Amino acid sequence: MSSSIIRVGDCPSVPWKNGMGITREIAVQPSGSNADTFLWRVSVAEVNSAAPFSSFPGLDRHIVLLDGAGFTMTLDDKRTHALQTPFKPFAFTGEAKVAVELADGPTRDFNLMVRRAKARGEVVTLRESGTHRLDPDIVLVYAARGDIDTSDGVLQAGDAWLPCIPNGRVTLHGDAVALAIRIQCTA
Repeated sequence: MSSSIIRVGDCPSVPWKNGMGITREIAVQPSGSNADTFLWRVSVAEVNSAAPFSSFPGLDRHIVLLDGAGFTMTLDDKRTHALQTPFKPFAFTGEAKVAVELADGPTRDFNLMVRRAKARGEVVTLRESGTHRLDPDIVLVYAARGDIDTSDGVLQAGDAWLPCIPNGRVTLHGDAVALAIRIQCTA
């Protein structure tokens, strides 16, 4: 995989798997794979109503509130989670039935899905202004807020970077926030 910047404007909106919402696929590996074959996928979803989440058996999911007041998730085991703090990741299984109650209007949410049998994933939030060295397991950096410098150029909010440089670096300016995706293959 070569280094590249993905501009949010180049990522078309597509319907959710269950047809009840819209998402923008930011990156998928291997490139060109689909929901049945990818190792990992990153997307940004628009949640405009209390529609249930799509089911993704065999995948681990991570969600991060980007914009809006958020929502409360009720998972099939009756556990609830208030996704109302921006940039704070929450992990759950793709098999979980998830009902949603919006807190106050639409939201935008960052999503990572990882094929459980082949890899483990994590979303790491970078908030501190300055330069951050990325560990070798970081496969994508998403600009959640503000401008972020990379060795391939500047990310603006909504853009992503696929680094190929071992121990690459990103520089956050002001109140910028980055979401770094760590993937560790297990199979």
